[in-house]
Amino acid sequence: MAWLVLAPLFMLVIYTLVFRHVFQVRWAPPDEGNIAFALRLYTGLVVFNFFAECMNRAPHLMLEQPHLIKKVVFPLQILPWSCVLAAGVQLLLGGAILLVLHVLGLGAPPVSALALPLVWLPLLPLCLGGGWLLAAVGVYIRDIGHVVGMVVGALVFISPVFFPIEALPGKVQQWMWLNPLAPIMTQTRAVLLQGVWPDWSQWGLSLLGCSALALLGAAVFHRLRQGFADVL
Repeated sequence: MAWLVLAPLFMLVIYTLVFRHVFQVRWAPPDEGNIAFALRLYTGLVVFNFFAECMNRAPHLMLEQPHLIKKVVFPLQILPWSCVLAAGVQLLLGGAILLVLHVLGLGAPPVSALALPLVWLPLLPLCLGGGWLLAAVGVYIRDIGHVVGMVVGALVFISPVFFPIEALPGKVQQWMWLNPLAPIMTQTRAVLLQGVWPDWSQWGLSLLGCSALALLGAAVFHRLRQGFADVL
């Protein structure tokens, strides 16, 4: 339990040192304090770490449990649920750390912070859909885990984790919104740091897109699971 708290705090100190004092990244006025800057980074990292944990584990979920596939009648579709719920513990701890840092550095969070669970809601179908899809494909293509690891590693730098979307050129901003993590990270900062309620139209589109991915992932999993036992 202590490691779940200490590890993200340690990385947050490193990221704040590198991006604020080495790369001189600026999100807001130059007189912004270190805690305020760290909060901006950590809001993106909390969301990304949850997503990365689910996606990195997904390709191996079926391969790690061959006995459940070969000999036992088991609802395999719940394995991605277990992965998402386990990662959800870290997400909740990250949210608690966010609120504590906000109180220490900026005072009481704004009322709009109550919308944070809703802002994070699209993460559930996003990670479930990705989990079902990658878990099913991972049985047939064993190297998919290596590909996912590389993609997730690159995604942290092409998502608005270390920079605001507004810092990008206008044409690039339009493409950035195709990243399903972008609206979630942006609205997390809006409700927690800016005291602004979510853009409900953007939130609705995000939830709709992530739900469509969940349906696609469920359909692919249902179709491919019939051959799991033969392949394993």
